[in-house]
Amino acid sequence: MNDPLLIAGKEFGSRIMVGTGRHRTMSEMVDSIEASGTEIITVAIGRLNLDDPTEKSILDYFDWDKYTILPNTAGSKTADEAVLTAKLAREVTGSSWIKVEVIPEPKHLLPDPIGTYEASCRLVEDGFDVLPYIHADPVLARRLADIGCATVMPLGSAIGSGNGIITMEEIRLIIEEATVPVVVDAGLAVPSDAAQALE
Repeated sequence: MNDPLLIAGKEFGSRIMVGTGRHRTMSEMVDSIEASGTEIITVAIGRLNLDDPTEKSILDYFDWDKYTILPNTAGSKTADEAVLTAKLAREVTGSSWIKVEVIPEPKHLLPDPIGTYEASCRLVEDGFDVLPYIHADPVLARRLADIGCATVMPLGSAIGSGNGIITMEEIRLIIEEATVPVVVDAGLAVPSDAAQALE
């Protein structure tokens, strides 16, 4: 692709971000991520066991000269929890990048727009490169870009739903007004969903 993706001053040839969850084994995770061609890997920092420094974690299975780590605040139910997790992520990874997820209700895993905005404001002020996971809300997306977020990441559908992109019209509106990269996040179940997002 001759049109590289530019996020927070870093250039990427791939437009795919891949998570480290839901793999049966570590070797399967590494193989699938390598096969994807991604250059950005998301890691749920709050779900790592950091109590035992001798125990291998997901972070030990990748060449971080090859990939950009995108820690996320998965598991955070409030803005305060997301900010705390982001600060922990920066200590653990040395990266100022953070994917902000504030999800108060585990039943549907939909992001809290108010908590997300509040956490993002605080983290941008603290020098983080913030990539917030949000509803496909054009107004919220614009406000997050205005405060200095590096991207906005509207959902295609709820996390884990596998419903594909059911928010297409809203995502189109976000893209029309975007001053930062727009990353379609969540609900994508099959390769054709990813292709639709790229289109």
